[in-house]
Amino acid sequence: MNIIFCVSIIRLIITCLLIPINCFTYKELINLYHIRQFPPLRNKVKRPYKTLDCLSPSEIRLESLQRPYANLKRKKNGQVCSNTGVFLENLKRRNGVLKKKYTKNNNGMTQTMHAAALEMNATIINDGIIYVLKEDEEFIAAIEEVKGAAKNVSSSVGNLTTSVLSKGPDILISLFRAVVSQELRNDFNRRKSWYISDWTDALKEKRQSIAGILFLYFACLAPVVSFGTIATQITEGSIGVVEFLLGSGVAGMLYSIFCGQPMGFVAPTGLTLAFISGLYRFCSLKNVPFLPIYTWVGLWTSFFMITLGLRGSSKLIRFCTRFTDEIFNSLLSLNFIYEAFISLRRNFLLADPMNLSMPFVSLSMALATFWSTMKIMSMQTSIYFNQKVRNLAKDFGPVLVIILLSFLNATKQIKKFGVPTLVVPGSFQLSEGRDFLVPLFNVPVATRFISALPALLLTALFFMDQNISLRVVNNPDKKLKKGEAYNIDMIALGGITALLSLFGLPWMCGATVQSMNHVKAMTRMKFNQNTQTVEVEKVTETRTTGFVIHAMLAATVGLLPTLRFLPIPVVSGVFLFIGRKLMTGNTFLKRIQLAYAERKRLPMNHPINVIGKKRMNFFTAIQITCLTLLWAFKQNSATSIFFPSIILMLIAIRLLVLPRIFSEKELTALGDPTSAILLSKS
Repeated sequence: MNIIFCVSIIRLIITCLLIPINCFTYKELINLYHIRQFPPLRNKVKRPYKTLDCLSPSEIRLESLQRPYANLKRKKNGQVCSNTGVFLENLKRRNGVLKKKYTKNNNGMTQTMHAAALEMNATIINDGIIYVLKEDEEFIAAIEEVKGAAKNVSSSVGNLTTSVLSKGPDILISLFRAVVSQELRNDFNRRKSWYISDWTDALKEKRQSIAGILFLYFACLAPVVSFGTIATQITEGSIGVVEFLLGSGVAGMLYSIFCGQPMGFVAPTGLTLAFISGLYRFCSLKNVPFLPIYTWVGLWTSFFMITLGLRGSSKLIRFCTRFTDEIFNSLLSLNFIYEAFISLRRNFLLADPMNLSMPFVSLSMALATFWSTMKIMSMQTSIYFNQKVRNLAKDFGPVLVIILLSFLNATKQIKKFGVPTLVVPGSFQLSEGRDFLVPLFNVPVATRFISALPALLLTALFFMDQNISLRVVNNPDKKLKKGEAYNIDMIALGGITALLSLFGLPWMCGATVQSMNHVKAMTRMKFNQNTQTVEVEKVTETRTTGFVIHAMLAATVGLLPTLRFLPIPVVSGVFLFIGRKLMTGNTFLKRIQLAYAERKRLPMNHPINVIGKKRMNFFTAIQITCLTLLWAFKQNSATSIFFPSIILMLIAIRLLVLPRIFSEKELTALGDPTSAILLSKS
């Protein structure tokens, strides 16, 4: 249908050029200089058309009139003939020669001349300039045939125009449906009615929104600064803290505006940083500029992600079962805890062996941050105080912990130990003083196309990370009511990736930890007297909090000197808290803990009592092996660029390998039934 439509448009353009033919008589057609350029006349007119110019009577040659189409040339040094000096001296017609002299008059031509000219079907212009046409019957027949063809063309064009005007909207709709999938249209229809309330709902819960913004600002700031510091080292200053702050802020604001599910956050992650590290190492080995390659990889990734979103490919995430989700979340949790311990370990390595006061004070400060935040967050489900006080503690407690420990580190008693603080630039400046726009055309054309290969790996990572993060947010247990929009989120992230790549800013993707914390910060809990459990009362689903948080992150580039007062151990303590919270609800990690538990102490529906301890531990061992393999690929700088492909292998292992090892009953008992995949297909 689309090809036929394009051909019809081309035919319409060509035939419209032929419409003027029908507006001329056959005599006027001959006076068109480019008559041979018209396809209908090209085959009919065998002789080229010759232009006739005026001339004086003495200069008319009879032999020139013997040709079918007279070719009278201008004489008298190229000057135009006078209107009063023109008369027909000799005129030779087809059936003979008319030999008679005519006297001129004031009008430039006698009546006898005029009559003779008309008798010959000559065209008289400007009272004396004579064009003589030969009455060639064959030629006239050809012109008449062309006129008939032109009428038919005009009729066809009219019919085609009417058809296009009547069927054009249907054709455009068909083209739209061919490009935009039904899944994407469903996402749009599901979320469009909520867009205004996504901004206004936060205003109805001002206290909760303000508290959530303050806590999540620090929760988002900590990984941004930490990953920015690490990126400065692994890219040798190509991307630094300023780029991470600016990129995270701009990406978060744009995502809040254009995404489908505003409760999800985008942020730099350890997995993305591992890919950037592998890409930089590859560019160094091949001796090619890093930033132009970085930009082209990002642009290709953006193209792939937008294409996936338009085609509704986020539905493929249904093949990710709990087996894959739990391994992936465990990897994220392990990465946060690992970065925290690496930071604390660095203090011991750099300290004077004869004076370890500083590293131990730093360790105490990190553990204090972790323990205080965990206790304050758990007050929401405690029996102490009333619900209002518990909500206040949960909302503002983590922020107060960070502020108090930062002030404590600034006191004389603690400052003398030299606890390290954040290292940030003193002013706003991109790394190495480079321009905002990356010179992306500084690499060969072939290299630009080859960049699509690593972009495929990055697309796989973003696809998994983005959709798994949103699956956690959209989990029915979270009690969200406005619905999901996976494909809109994918397109929004694709557009943001292109923008970040052009300016050499770090890539962002779905941040599971920050997204979970956002949902928890905007959730109200209540104690159910009947079930004696804490349940979700209400979740404020809003775009406002995410927009304001990331606007504050972007504005932080103007407060860089202030960040120098934030102790790194406090940031490490926040990392420990985030990593520990990610473990909550992960049955994979629970099964590791209960590997040697006594059966009698466990519920009857526990996997140990249903399928036996040996089979449960075997399933857990497979997950541990997959997690170890993922971690090894991520940590090895030589293979870190390929580790996204290992994430895809998890899906293949679950769908193709595990059903051959475990029965459906065993998989159901382990909470990962195959039938769930089959049902999602329908």
